[in-house]
Amino acid sequence: MTNFDLFTKEKDFAAFAEAAVAAERIYRIDPAACALNCRRAMECAVKWMYSVDDALSLPYQDKLVSLMNTEDFRSIVDENLLRRMDFIRLTGNAAAHVGRKITKEQAALCLENLYIFLDFVAYCYGSDYQEKPFDASLLEQETPAATPAEKSEAELKLEELMKENAALREELTARREEQRQTYVTKPLEISEYKTRKLYIDAMLEDAGWVEGRNWINEYELPGMPNKSEAGFADYVLMGDDGRILAVIEAKRTCVDVSKGRQQAKLYADSIEQKQGRRPVVFLTDGFDTRIVDNQYPERKVAAIYSKRDLEKLMNLRKMRTSLQNVMVDRKIAGRYYQTEAVKAVCESFGQNRRKALLVMATGSGKTRTVIALCKVLLAQGWAKDILFLADRNSLVTQAKRSFVNLLPEFSVTNLCEEKAGYTAHGVFSTYQTMMNCIDAVRDEEGKLFSCGHFDLVICDEAHRSIYNKYKDIFNYFDAPLVGLTATPKDDIDKNTYALFELENGVPTYGYDLAQAVKDGFLVDFLSVETTLKFLQQGIAYDELSDEEKRIYEDTFADEHEEVPERIASSALNQWLFNEDTIREVLHVLMEHGLKIDYGNKLGKTIIFAKNHRHAEMILKVFGKEYPHLVGWAKVIDNYTKYAQSAIDEFSDPKKLPQIAISVDMLDTGIDVRKS
Repeated sequence: MTNFDLFTKEKDFAAFAEAAVAAERIYRIDPAACALNCRRAMECAVKWMYSVDDALSLPYQDKLVSLMNTEDFRSIVDENLLRRMDFIRLTGNAAAHVGRKITKEQAALCLENLYIFLDFVAYCYGSDYQEKPFDASLLEQETPAATPAEKSEAELKLEELMKENAALREELTARREEQRQTYVTKPLEISEYKTRKLYIDAMLEDAGWVEGRNWINEYELPGMPNKSEAGFADYVLMGDDGRILAVIEAKRTCVDVSKGRQQAKLYADSIEQKQGRRPVVFLTDGFDTRIVDNQYPERKVAAIYSKRDLEKLMNLRKMRTSLQNVMVDRKIAGRYYQTEAVKAVCESFGQNRRKALLVMATGSGKTRTVIALCKVLLAQGWAKDILFLADRNSLVTQAKRSFVNLLPEFSVTNLCEEKAGYTAHGVFSTYQTMMNCIDAVRDEEGKLFSCGHFDLVICDEAHRSIYNKYKDIFNYFDAPLVGLTATPKDDIDKNTYALFELENGVPTYGYDLAQAVKDGFLVDFLSVETTLKFLQQGIAYDELSDEEKRIYEDTFADEHEEVPERIASSALNQWLFNEDTIREVLHVLMEHGLKIDYGNKLGKTIIFAKNHRHAEMILKVFGKEYPHLVGWAKVIDNYTKYAQSAIDEFSDPKKLPQIAISVDMLDTGIDVRKS
């Protein structure tokens, strides 16, 4: 008998409930395997929730950490429950690494937290909920461990259930919306000792600290304002030189961490007096963690820093010089507005602001500007490790090349292309790749991309990258942030200015298209307008030829073989891409497009297609209409293998193609030299 047997009685819960049963069965034999199975069962249950609940949409990847951190999921699962789930995730991760010991106490807490999470799932989605407390005495009963065959059978069952769940989504979503309102949170009432030994210890182990070697518990410190004139810091973290890097003040999970603020300050005062260097202070209850780093105001962080993070922070603190009156390298950023932008960010950082937003017109040199900024911050001791993030491989590749050309002494790596070089000081990556690397990239000291690894994060195309989908990565890395965009958003739910803690419409520095045109650095766009019947009026069945009616019927007939009398122009491209329309648009382009070679040749041109099928249709029609222009047009989208080489060819004025047909790849930020 196990605590999880009652969940197996409901068919919909069977797959993840059986995984939980397997975790409890192996508890007495192998605590690490128990923790791993708890994580596996929780992940199955979370994925099941996404499959049945209309309020939950899968994020860009289905990793557990991503699933747990979407705003939709967090609106359903409360903070206390998320804390319990995060302990299971971290302990399961630790158990997966060879040599990491998992105690029976940690495994037991994983089981208890898993039980409380599954109890919540059963309460919200179950049809016959029965309240029953977790019984710790059952853990010591002898029960047979699950066999590999039983495990794989449970996984298959989950896959089958998730396929069946489409029909249940409406019913279970409604049930959850009604029953969630009356759910009472199970309080995190555990002692300070247990908080420290389980939750905080797990966080320290995840950051690579080793108890007894560079982390010491109950460290005695003199000079405290009490009768004994001594106090005991809950934790101190030591550097390789034996000096204290950080002091941690722990509170039990139900106590506000701010209560330890003065106590931790007195410990830091004592340590500074003794060793001549002030340590960093962390205040934590194992979930809410805050840092006092002796420069910025107290702030929330995702985790405790690693040893190398803290040692680097100490070194930078010694090297750091003022950002007033900085010298900007004009060989990199020679235009007046680029220099002003660099100085504006430096002034903002110098005033202890940790976020800056540059709003600069496309083509005005945002990348050059940020390279010049990086050179200043590196030289002044404000940064050593820099992360450049973009949402497309092509933008990452392009940015890395610019850094290599303009800042050749700075070591760089592109995580999207290179499987080595993780220790380079300049890391270039898409958000998806970086999220995968956070837990996966490790060395002998532990996790490489810890929360304090980077000293500056640069976010390209910030107007579309920092909301729900990728927000977690900015919450994880505790570094000053610079956003680059030409088109910031100020919507209520997607406000670029608010995310950078700025007043609406007031970036750290702005340089718009009108000013760039006035200054002569950019040329204003010219529009060529044309009217096409289908795009303007839609399609009327009665106005078509017999052949066109046949195609119309094949395209628009519903399941009852009925066809609409008319398709509105607004809905047209959702259904078909008309060859005549494409032909007319291509004729307008070839006749009125910008010409080079004294008007004899069309200049480099991008056609934006609706989707891949549309792009292929455009290419096909171009081939029919202009068979003598072989190689002139090429589809460049996410279906293209070696897409970067195709972009490089298009960017080269001496090479074909002249026309790139793109789907969400070349719409912004791509540099193509004048032909």
